[in-house]
Amino acid sequence: MSIEGGCLCGAVRYRIEENSPPCYACHCTDCQTHSGSAFALQMPVFASKFAVEGDLLKAGTDLPSGQTSTIHVCAKCLDRLYATVSNRPGLCTVRAGTLDKSRDLSPVAHIWIRSKQDWVVLPDGLRLFEEMPGEADWFEILDTANRLQAG
Repeated sequence: MSIEGGCLCGAVRYRIEENSPPCYACHCTDCQTHSGSAFALQMPVFASKFAVEGDLLKAGTDLPSGQTSTIHVCAKCLDRLYATVSNRPGLCTVRAGTLDKSRDLSPVAHIWIRSKQDWVVLPDGLRLFEEMPGEADWFEILDTANRLQAG
């Protein structure tokens, strides 16, 4: 099964060949600035299961870690659709709000909550991280091993 999404104007469409990859809410100040909102809802997907049709523009940003984040936007409406990071080859982080059925999503974790807006109330029972989770926590949150085996 697959899920689909695209940009605001419809010039770019994408398909994820997974039924329901996990998503998380990032409350870092970069995501707040990029989204113009209190957080960004992100969905990491394997590049091998991600197909995009339409014209994209991309731009790179150097991160404090020394890695490069490359954002991919619709060339027509400039809607940000996904990003890649140089230290995570084979992984794309989709802006989950661009999914056709984004209303069905529920984040499995909230990260960078030390910089969340004070008025945002986080639900009980989810994994919360003051900053970026460590690698072991990250792979557990994203259920990477099970997703690789399933694909």
